[in-house]
Amino acid sequence: MSSTAVELDIGGMTCASCATRIERTLNRLDGVEATVNYATEKATVSADGVDTSLLIATVEAAGYTAALPVPPDTMDETPTSPADRETAELRRRLFVSAALTVPVVVLSMVPALQFTDWQWLALTLATPVAVWGAWPFHRAAWVNARHGAATMDTLISVGVIAAFGWSLYALFLGDAGMPGMHMTFQLISAPGSRSEEIYLEVASAVTVFILAGRYFEARAKRESGAALRALLELGAKDASLLRGGVETRVPVASLVLGDRFVVRPGEKVATDGRVVDGSSAIDLSMLTGESVPVEVGPSDHVTGATVNVGGRLVIEVTAVGADTELARLGRLVEEAQTGKADAQRLADRVSAIFVPVVIGVALIAFVAWLSLGAGIEPAFSAAVATLIIACPCALGLATPTALLVGTGRGAQLGLLIRGPQVLEQTRRIDTIVLDKTGTVTTGRMRLAGVHAAEGEDEATILAVAAAAENGSEHPVARAIVDGARDRGIPLADVESFRSEHGLGVQAVVDGLDVALGRASWLADEWALNMPAAVVKAIREAEGQAMTAVVIGWDGAARGVLTVSDRVKESSAEAISRFRALGLEPVLLSGDNERAAWAVAEQVGIDDVRAGVTPQGKLDTIRRLHADGHVVAMVGDGVNDAAALAAADLGIAMGAGTDAAIAASDITVMSGDLLAVGDAIRLSRRTLGTIKGNLFWAFAYNVAAIPVAVLGLLNPLLAGAAMALSSVFVVSNSLRLRRFRAQANRF
Repeated sequence: MSSTAVELDIGGMTCASCATRIERTLNRLDGVEATVNYATEKATVSADGVDTSLLIATVEAAGYTAALPVPPDTMDETPTSPADRETAELRRRLFVSAALTVPVVVLSMVPALQFTDWQWLALTLATPVAVWGAWPFHRAAWVNARHGAATMDTLISVGVIAAFGWSLYALFLGDAGMPGMHMTFQLISAPGSRSEEIYLEVASAVTVFILAGRYFEARAKRESGAALRALLELGAKDASLLRGGVETRVPVASLVLGDRFVVRPGEKVATDGRVVDGSSAIDLSMLTGESVPVEVGPSDHVTGATVNVGGRLVIEVTAVGADTELARLGRLVEEAQTGKADAQRLADRVSAIFVPVVIGVALIAFVAWLSLGAGIEPAFSAAVATLIIACPCALGLATPTALLVGTGRGAQLGLLIRGPQVLEQTRRIDTIVLDKTGTVTTGRMRLAGVHAAEGEDEATILAVAAAAENGSEHPVARAIVDGARDRGIPLADVESFRSEHGLGVQAVVDGLDVALGRASWLADEWALNMPAAVVKAIREAEGQAMTAVVIGWDGAARGVLTVSDRVKESSAEAISRFRALGLEPVLLSGDNERAAWAVAEQVGIDDVRAGVTPQGKLDTIRRLHADGHVVAMVGDGVNDAAALAAADLGIAMGAGTDAAIAASDITVMSGDLLAVGDAIRLSRRTLGTIKGNLFWAFAYNVAAIPVAVLGLLNPLLAGAAMALSSVFVVSNSLRLRRFRAQANRF
């Protein structure tokens, strides 16, 4: 049986160790390979012949919840998501606990406020916090203990229970409950302290600090996933279905292939389709990040969720549901956010063994302090501080939060990064190979020049040629027509039109029987005489890889119109920025040497490989690998797919083919080459943020544990420091939301 991928929504995870445990439990099943992401609360499972119900039951047996994702078309019926409810519950628990904790901490730390029997008021206020406020940690610790596991929640729960339990002992069995008892705040417990010390402020304040850290984590996860959610919510909810000339408003979900619907100015395009009537401008900023609308007309493809800013359009449906561009884009982003970098896999392994080790260290610290005769209070304080300060929540958040924010910001800018493996590749690449047509050049034909035979007028030739070609949708024909319009030349009247596929067109223009097309077709079929000036213009055009279109009437060729692709305005600056990023550009082209070098000289590329076939492009990548280079490949066509897949980093232009996009690691939704540089910069910055987060998380724990073991840290400050470490990692990741693109400046 073939392997199938299943995605599950996971509930009940409270730390990265939970994700590691679920992952390990699922991977014990035969034929299952699972990855669990704590930040996205999803499990991606490759199951070979394993029923989904067994996967869900396995997760539930481990003490968590699992369910198949809610279908997109039913999400509107759910008023709030489980993540929203969890965040709201955390907020309520945090605010109530904080309100009760503040007076406990103030009374415990300020002797002047400690009235007679103040400790009993502190106990009354602290009890709900230590029990109800910390209940999520106690519950998670109990569930894990039942399964013979220990997580970060175990550290928190044991620390809070120990501090609260000691306080109960001191109050009811020791001297702390005596009237007139006073306490002073100290970073280090004094040796020889008696049983008059209570830790109610530690139990309650640590609970509040951890709750605050969890609450900010939950909010950050919701915010960092907002880009993807907003993207998926962009689609139109209904459409004006056109049948028999009558328009009817229907839900978008009811549209099927072949249906036709109307889009008026200001409305969203309901789903992917082809324009069958009308012309307009479409705002593609949702897909490409570019603010300039694109003109569309009959036979042009339009994408669902884009906005019609011009005239009325009638569109025929070509894709619905999961097959649309918007759905594909969403899947790409979500796949990127659920992956794991090599550094994160190391962090997961560390987290899995970290908790038992820390509990052992805390016990050793407790015994060691007692052995040194310091008294039970300093020993207890050191052990509790060790448990609390060591909780590696920041370690579990280091990669997922940065990945969520980075890929989410990329989606907003039209840059789709497939996953963390891609981030690691962007740091290593030193060579960037660029396909010429559609990547460095626009891939759209334009009128390059008009060459008239002796005694003929260029303006007349262009006016007649544009009139004859106006009835054709061929790219060369459109280039000629657009060239005439750009020059302000009015089109002549056309009485008849006939097209010969691949050869040219014939039309009656202002009474002239005009033929327009290949020189060989005009010479053989129409027996037109070719003057020397026309022959010379044809040879020069072909030598420069331009398309030569000959026009003639009344038995003679009257002129030549040359059509060519043109270099994108941003390409030269993009090449300069690639070099600034440490990348050496190489130009690949199927055109001849002269045409390829002409483009290379315009944009500043010194290494040109011309006349290459799709196999030749693949061979070029392999030769560069053999020479020791780490290669990125940028392309947009089917003939680029093999090279994109073979490159260390494949980058597809979003305007290209599905094959090219499927073979790539990064998809740039706009056709702007500058955006490729933005994608590399964003990837490198995201990777840098991940490494910074991991360094902080590791360094913090390594430095803090010895301090706590030596009794140099009060448990109250340990709880605050641990919570702040998680907040730091999340805040550092959220800085990626400020990333600014350098593209789209023209």
